[in-house]
Amino acid sequence: MGILSSRVATRSESFALNQAAYAKRIANLHARRADARAGGPEKMRAKHLARNKVLPRHRVELLMDPGSPFLELGELTGDGRYEGVSPGAGIITGVGMVSGRPCMIIANDATVKGGTYFGLTCKKHVRAQAFAWQHRLPCITLVDSGGAFLPDQANIFPDDGQFGSIFHNQIGMSGDGIPQIAVVMGPCTAGGAYIPALCDEVVIVRGQGFMYLGGPELTFAATGETVDAESLGGAAMHCGKSGVTDHIAEDDRHALLIARNIVRELGQVPPSSRKQEPSRPPRFDPAEIHGIVSRDPKFPTDTREILARLVDDSEFQEFKPLYGETLLTGFARIHGYEIGILANNGVLFPESAMKGTHFINLCCQRNIPLLFMSDVTGFMVGQDVEQAGIAKHGAKMITAMSSARVPKYTLNIGASFGAGYLAMCGRAFKPTAMFAWPNGRSGIMGPDQAAMVMSLVRETNLRIEKKTWTDEEREAFKAPVRKIYEDFQDAHNFAAHGWIDGVIEPLETRGTLALLLELAARVPAQKTQFGVFRF
Repeated sequence: MGILSSRVATRSESFALNQAAYAKRIANLHARRADARAGGPEKMRAKHLARNKVLPRHRVELLMDPGSPFLELGELTGDGRYEGVSPGAGIITGVGMVSGRPCMIIANDATVKGGTYFGLTCKKHVRAQAFAWQHRLPCITLVDSGGAFLPDQANIFPDDGQFGSIFHNQIGMSGDGIPQIAVVMGPCTAGGAYIPALCDEVVIVRGQGFMYLGGPELTFAATGETVDAESLGGAAMHCGKSGVTDHIAEDDRHALLIARNIVRELGQVPPSSRKQEPSRPPRFDPAEIHGIVSRDPKFPTDTREILARLVDDSEFQEFKPLYGETLLTGFARIHGYEIGILANNGVLFPESAMKGTHFINLCCQRNIPLLFMSDVTGFMVGQDVEQAGIAKHGAKMITAMSSARVPKYTLNIGASFGAGYLAMCGRAFKPTAMFAWPNGRSGIMGPDQAAMVMSLVRETNLRIEKKTWTDEEREAFKAPVRKIYEDFQDAHNFAAHGWIDGVIEPLETRGTLALLLELAARVPAQKTQFGVFRF
């Protein structure tokens, strides 16, 4: 393999200014994460602990093998979307090692609005299930939820991808032999009672966990019957009479120990199907990425410099280096795992799209995972490229990317606009995982381009009306348009809506990708059948 070189002047003023600007982005990310990891308000956390319960994130830690990493998905989902709801939308989801086996852990956070489900809570839960299904990971659900947040029923109840899809996924995964385990650590009422009821094995905490389709109040209202919560849906009743649950635990810690023992008996962990070579750090310090990423989005970042600080030993076997130069393609390793990389280094031309198509085809033939490093304002426009068939060649790249059945990871390291966002494996094409750096930004087009297009439309209408406007009026018109697009494109906005799996630091990238590649290596390969290519 070739060794990537570097021409970065780490002591230059520009580097220092970039570094300072990026430090602010990192600080902002960590502040948001701190809010997410705190859970609900202090009063609710104290109330939770007073009931002899373990806080939700501590539950996850106790369930996992000591010292093992946790690949969290959707940590910032819901950030700023609901009044009084911290980032995370009241649920914790991610992959952790339990009894030596990677598992999907889904934990309700009862300190956030009683662990109730908002629309984005449902979306996050369903996304975690999809990831688990794709990787054949056992699902362990730590149930402590008041059920649906009723005012948000339009986003919870009627549609695909909402609450009902959680049940549908549980049934489908169980049918495919993927274990479903529930630990009932609090209330689960009405439809929520079906989450544990649809699991293979259920643990319930005595005096703390309750399962019923209708609680004591609803039972009285519907039937006139007076009954206490323990008799209606407590641990002793369900384990001794109804048979709905299988194991009684005396407290949270005991319940989590039982869950670990259940996982221990799930059989052999699937072996890795991909060779992992010894991991080697990059030859250049990954921390230098903070000073390389341009502080001004109008000035592009040199993607080769980023690659030199991301891949093992800074080795990159480039494919077609002299052709379609605005798209870098090549083979590298990350923590010893082979990966095919497509990284933007300018706008997409017909040649770069054809090169991308060819490279994706090679990776599918060789069963090599793909990493799309997105930093692109879109496809080139103009008469020359249209006559060269850019729509046709762009369609080839999109067809190849969409058809590929190897693991696909998308990392937004800068701009990702328009059809460029789509071609670089945007969310609509179901990447195996999708993350963004804090400087990542995505949209139909950039803020300046959007403001220009809208002002030109307005100008055309004024001409029809035989009116004119001043430069000041034009700029006043553009400013709010620019602001709307700037707010929308931010990586944190995409994370808040659940459009990406998370925002990560450049320094976390190698570790995150290594965890993803390790999971993918234990899944049977799928054959790719490409759609029709237009020639």
